[in-house]
Amino acid sequence: TTTALSTMAQQVIKPVVLNKAFLSAANETKQKLVNLPHNQQVARLYRNGLKTLASWAIDRELFLDEATKMRARFDANRGISGSNASRILLEGQQELQDNTHPDPYVCAYMPGGTLYMRNPPLPIYVCFPEGT
Repeated sequence: TTTALSTMAQQVIKPVVLNKAFLSAANETKQKLVNLPHNQQVARLYRNGLKTLASWAIDRELFLDEATKMRARFDANRGISGSNASRILLEGQQELQDNTHPDPYVCAYMPGGTLYMRNPPLPIYVCFPEGT
């Protein structure tokens, strides 16, 4: 058996190469990233910033104070030009990524929460032993 294992270890497993027709069909059905307008990107950045802030805040009063400061920062940059707007948006996204909480708050009933699947539904064969 040791010789059989050594011969199996010596065999090189070659990856399956997909043909061009399959690759072209797969590339056509692949979902493309949506190019969002600038105002929607800013709205998502603000919303994600509030969610991250909620993970870091200990007290509701502290959260409200910091949220007010964040809103003031967004309002201060409201009417800027296109090139500066895209630069500030990238800086904001980088700041959000840098300040991401290592253990973010998750609603209890959502995946990752403490109540998620606490009482999972019974399997169908238990509910209907004779079949459906």
